[in-house]
Amino acid sequence: MQLESVGVRVEGAWALQDVTFGLTPGSAWLLTGGNGAGKSTLLRVLRGEVAPTAGSRAYVLDGARRSSAVRALARIALVSPREEAFYLTRSWAQSVRDSLLAAWDGGTQRLWVPTPEAQARLADVAEWTFLTALLDRDVQALSHGQRRRVTLARALMREPVALLLDEFTDGLDAAARARLGEVVEGVAASGVAVVLATHRPSDAPRLAWSRLHLEGGRVARPSASPEAAPAVAAVSDALTGEVLVRLENAGVYRGDQLAVGPLSFTWRTGEHWLVTGGNGAGKSTLVRTLAGEVFPAVGGVVARPFLRRDTRAERARRIGWVSAEAQVDLARDWTGWAVVASGFTGERGTGPDLTPEQAARVADVTARLGVSDLLDRHADTLSQGQLKRLLLARATVHAPALLLLDEPFDFLDADARARLSALLAHLVAGGTHVLVVAHHASDAPGFLNRHLHLQ
Repeated sequence: MQLESVGVRVEGAWALQDVTFGLTPGSAWLLTGGNGAGKSTLLRVLRGEVAPTAGSRAYVLDGARRSSAVRALARIALVSPREEAFYLTRSWAQSVRDSLLAAWDGGTQRLWVPTPEAQARLADVAEWTFLTALLDRDVQALSHGQRRRVTLARALMREPVALLLDEFTDGLDAAARARLGEVVEGVAASGVAVVLATHRPSDAPRLAWSRLHLEGGRVARPSASPEAAPAVAAVSDALTGEVLVRLENAGVYRGDQLAVGPLSFTWRTGEHWLVTGGNGAGKSTLVRTLAGEVFPAVGGVVARPFLRRDTRAERARRIGWVSAEAQVDLARDWTGWAVVASGFTGERGTGPDLTPEQAARVADVTARLGVSDLLDRHADTLSQGQLKRLLLARATVHAPALLLLDEPFDFLDADARARLSALLAHLVAGGTHVLVVAHHASDAPGFLNRHLHLQ
């Protein structure tokens, strides 16, 4: 494919400007740039999901040069958080098997009896992506990392000529990154072009990468600055105080599968927790349990003595949390201001009338995270990194007593990671207790002093 001086406008502003780029069979491109630089928009232009506002785009498929993207949509695959979000927002249950078979003919639901060819391709792709044991599970009941593997498997079902990966490694544990990196390496070796948009180049599969860097929607020379990371936590044995949250024999199900537990766990004042474990270990479910979004099965207990009354409204007032599911839920036609202001009530995307003190708090937190300019933008038009920063502002705007962060540094560029690290240190100094789920050791802030590993 070839782009010539391509520009794209989103909500009246240029998301891409004057981009010239060519993709050839077997090439491998690393796409870098800050949050809002235009990486995800460029990937959608390459696939044909978004049409250029200015400039030209041409595809050479089956020996013919075309400007139409109809064939490209069938031959070029995109793996991005948008595909994962689709399944989390559906009202129907669908097994991994049916999701992959639906992808065989480009659909989202399997409405036909699979052919022997489709079944054979399913078996191969499931084995490559380590999904064979999960084929009969409901996609919505999977962990974030497991769903990421499903989106990659769906992309491979139709044997694409180009594979576009948007922040593909975020949400994957180290073993999954290594295994799926080998899958991508094998796909590239077969002549498939690969484009990977990432804020973590060190996680990229081992390919002979060329690099395209975007700044402000334009192609630019990349800076030589290394990937920024918070200081690694040093776990302490210091004595701590009163109980904040206590789980007793708590087992939580996602669908008909036990996702975490039975688990007994106590969180006390003075403790800040790092939670680790592989994909599917139950980390995200634990966070949702602590937040009061899901509850243990009969026989399990969750107690939150730090709350005056353990009601939904009181939990929203005293607890802040960020997760992949919350990011999907809030990626709608709501303004950035409504997303952040809703942190005071816990309502989804509803901006309440704020007191002067609350309005000042919104201004302060959004300035600290560098998202003041996003308050008038609509959430569903933002990049994943921009939306993540708004969700972090929402989770911290009310200075919560407990802050639960599930992979908080995913999708963030170096500047955003530094800003978040500084904000977390500020909140901890003010009395907030923090729990962080992380797959990267470098994503564990230095103030964490307790470690829970789930297996």
